[in-house]
Amino acid sequence: MILVDTSIWVEMFRRGRFKAELATLIGNDQLCTHPFVVAELACGYLPNRQQTLIELDKLTALPTIRTADVRYMLETRGLFSKGIGFIDAQLIASCITSHGTQIWTIDKPLARVAESLGLRATP
Repeated sequence: MILVDTSIWVEMFRRGRFKAELATLIGNDQLCTHPFVVAELACGYLPNRQQTLIELDKLTALPTIRTADVRYMLETRGLFSKGIGFIDAQLIASCITSHGTQIWTIDKPLARVAESLGLRATP
């Protein structure tokens, strides 16, 4: 599975970028999301807002990870001071616990951390 980060969705909604890649992932049932990604998207402008949110909610969602467990991961894996925020750390933790799941992002700090953990997807 591939977890699509907010940065990819924003580019798709704003500029139409990655539309074909996302359609392929959805068609192959390889795309997943995270409740925090959908929540971030809901904070901004979405075309056809209600229908878009309904469609996003239909995607397979990775689990949220307890804050204490995310903090433990940050400490034990040395992921602090790498330029990622809590939501990025949450996505990484969720991918780690969902074996075989990778993150697709164009956010540079998140991409670097995901790469260092073997979690970066490049569809």
